Amino acid sequence: MSEPQAASELFRAAYENRYTWDENFPGYSADIQVQQGDEVYTGKIGINHDLTVEVSGIPDEEVKKGILNQLNDVITHRKRTLPEQAHGKNRFTTGATDGTGAVEILVDGGVWNMPNYKVRDRTICYVYQVMGEMTFVIDTHECLDTGAGYLPTRYDAVFRNSQTGDAIQSVEFDDTYSQIGDYYLIVSESSHPCRSARRRTTGWASLDTIDTSADPHRSPR
Repeated sequence: MSEPQAASELFRAAYENRYTWDENFPGYSADIQVQQGDEVYTGKIGINHDLTVEVSGIPDEEVKKGILNQLNDVITHRKRTLPEQAHGKNRFTTGATDGTGAVEILVDGGVWNMPNYKVRDRTICYVYQVMGEMTFVIDTHECLDTGAGYLPTRYDAVFRNSQTGDAIQSVEFDDTYSQIGDYYLIVSESSHPCRSARRRTTGWASLDTIDTSADPHRSPR
């Protein structure tokens, strides 16, 4: 394993290379369509300048909850956070390098001797995280280079029981982005649970960033 400083620098370079929205992000609104098997739901969404979210026109509460979770996931990954704020207390070491050139990054020794991250070409291509009773692993296979950071576009997630390690669910994701004004915004997300024919597709249409020239905290609705 390498010295912690070298591992920290490797992780920091990849972390800072993520595509994020800056402090001038105005927010945006969009029409949304969610298709789950044969069921189709339409409504409207908004992400505000202050990164609060709004969903309207979706009568099914479970579907609405799923959309809110999607939007909050978007914010988690697009919100700009300094490495010191997110990982300042962590101690990094590097592990092995796999056949693709991805370098294992362990945090405080890792859990179950598993790497917490893998870094390849200044991208975080693997994440292993324990959240209470749930453990998840995300493998990123393809990214979009925006010129201002990378966006994962094809990845899969495996969810496990934190105590036993037993797999609970495995899901494949495909995301598509477009540049709207000065910012890249997601326009579709397809998720497909393995061993299931039921695919969920979310599409965003009529995307429009918010004019904040009069009031930077104005809601899109």
